[in-house]
Amino acid sequence: MMRKGFSYKGKTLEELQNMSFPELASLLNSEGSRKIKRLGEQEKKFIKKVQTSKKPVRTHLRSMIVLPFMVGKTILVHDGKGFQPVNVIEEMIGHRLGEFVFTRGRVSHSAPGIGATRSSASLSVK
Repeated sequence: MMRKGFSYKGKTLEELQNMSFPELASLLNSEGSRKIKRLGEQEKKFIKKVQTSKKPVRTHLRSMIVLPFMVGKTILVHDGKGFQPVNVIEEMIGHRLGEFVFTRGRVSHSAPGIGATRSSASLSVK
């Protein structure tokens, strides 16, 4: 069974990349459409930087929508502590950058502390 090429709401990646922002906004969900129609100065600056830069671009804009021209680029997204690399692929179009970088670390618990259970209450501290 052969897998078909990528399409987003019936449009290929090339068609998406050739669309203007208003046309693209009509394809996205209401939240994404609103975001694209009301881009602020930071978002516009970020878009220009991603389009022109050859190197990975660093950003704090976790709420930025992944757009078709970002496909194939690496974007360093801030997670609250540092910048994590995100390699943008076709399936990410329409999602937010922050969805792909976790802000909370994984918790791995060790042994229970002294007094945590009845049996550990009698253990020596040393």
